[in-house]
Formats: sequence, C-alpha cells, structure tokens
Amino acid sequence: MCLFRNGRDVNVFEVHAMELDFTKDTLVLVAHGSGVNAGSSAAVRLQADALRRRGGFLQVLTGFKMEEPRLREVLSLALGVRIFIVPFFVSEGFFTEEVVPQEMGLIENGVICRRQVRGGQTVYFSNPVGIHPQMTEVLLARAAGVVARNPFPRPPKPSEMALFIAGHGTKSNQNSRQSIDRQTDLIRARGIYREVHSIFMEEDPTIASCYDLSEARNFVVVPFFMSDGLHVVEDIPVMLGEAERVVQSRLKAGQPTWRNPTEKKGRLVWYADSVGREPILADIILEAVRDVSKLTA
Repeated sequence: MCLFRNGRDVNVFEVHAMELDFTKDTLVLVAHGSGVNAGSSAAVRLQADALRRRGGFLQVLTGFKMEEPRLREVLSLALGVRIFIVPFFVSEGFFTEEVVPQEMGLIENGVICRRQVRGGQTVYFSNPVGIHPQMTEVLLARAAGVVARNPFPRPPKPSEMALFIAGHGTKSNQNSRQSIDRQTDLIRARGIYREVHSIFMEEDPTIASCYDLSEARNFVVVPFFMSDGLHVVEDIPVMLGEAERVVQSRLKAGQPTWRNPTEKKGRLVWYADSVGREPILADIILEAVRDVSKLTA
C-alpha cells in the first residue's frame, strides 16, 4: 500500500539535529553498477562499509541495476522493520524516477511511492544523494583537494582558476542536468573561483568545449559522478584532450589516466576524482534517511 506519493517534496520536512533510532531498520544503497568495470561500484560499497562500521542500522545493503544483488532482489534480503532506500546517484533522472522505482516495486497507479507498507515492513524511498545541499561542500573539497595534492609548479589561487563541474547530461530527461547547473550557480555565487561552468558529456556545453568557455590559465575539472567508472576514468580524460591510446596505456598499467596538472591548449588542467568517495557522503546519506523517515500517512 502506497502511503505517500510525491517525487519531489521530501526536502520540505524539517531535519532535526537529534539522532533517530534505526537499529531495527535496514538501509539499502542503490546504484547503477557495471558488468564491465568493477570500479563502478567501489564508491557505494565504500560508503556502505563506512555506515556498517558506525553500527546505526540492523543491516546496510547495496543493490544494483547491473551487478549482484540486483534491484529486483535486494529487498528480499532486508530484515528490518523499516527499509530505507537511498539512491546513490547525483541527480533526479531516468534511473531514480523510472528504473529504480519500477524494479523495486515502488510505482503504484503511475506515481512513485515514497512510503509503502509491505506486510510487516515499511519501505521508504528517499531523494538521490546528489541533490542534498551539502553536495556543494563535497564539490568544493574535491576541487581544492586535487590542486593541493598536485601543486606544480605552484598551487594557483582559486581566484586564478576556472572551475568546471562535469556531468553526464541527457536530452531525454531535463532533470539529469538540473543538479549540476544548480551546484554551478551556488558555487559561482560564493565568488571563490574566477569562473564556474557546467559541462556535459551529452549536452551543451560539452566537456571538450571547456577551452572555449574560459580564458583562465588554470582549470580544475570535477566530475559530478558518484563512481570512478568508465566515464570518469576513460571518457572524460579523452574529452579533455588526452589521447585515447595514452589513457588506455595508463589504465592497463594501473596508473591514473590523467596526470595533474596536464597542459592542454595553453592551460594547466587539474582533474579531480569523482565525488562518491568523499567521507562526508556517509553523513549525507544519514541525512537523507532522517528526512524520509519523517514521512507519515
């Protein structure tokens, strides 16, 4: 039975500072996964392990579209009185609005059920991690971190750099780019960087066009992806101008596929890791659970 039908209103509930008791409940982190690249699921498994070590849930499970356990199966493993499903995705879009709800039985009469009773269990379905307000801090930490770790020939000041938030984008779902554009606007408003731009794999402005968008000498590119999958490790470095044969050679040798910084078209380009391994994400996941747990009939 679906008790709450709304795809976008979870954030209107106040987040209280007090810790709620989830020790009888199951947390399920759901992600895309990959049958080709094991690194695609490494970040979500890392966050699941971190939350298990905290001991706040009866269980912490992971479920995938392309790996085991599958989305259709993982709920059968959940023993909790309440089951909290948190999408480990950067935005609302095709997977969080269609694939995940459909495969996990969360669609009733054409709408997503955010709170659903199944026998003696209550299932909650949260917003994706990537739209949480604290993701701004995650992106800034990624940008600052990659420059600080690779300060050659000297670490430029943020005011001397153009920051690019790189996303997937898709013309089939407008929500896919909204979280990227929103973060770009929020970071730009802080005035930390000389410029801040959104760039995309499948929409305009494209990742390859970044060199036409700014005249800054120093670029830092942060891939707004949850995992270090094929897009982050292989596709985007090529789009930024690295030769595909070089990327593949480094990949086979177990080396980073982008060397920081690399000079391309007269610019020094720093390229960060994806956001999914950032330690603060465990806290953001807990916030998502607290938010959705307040839904009532």
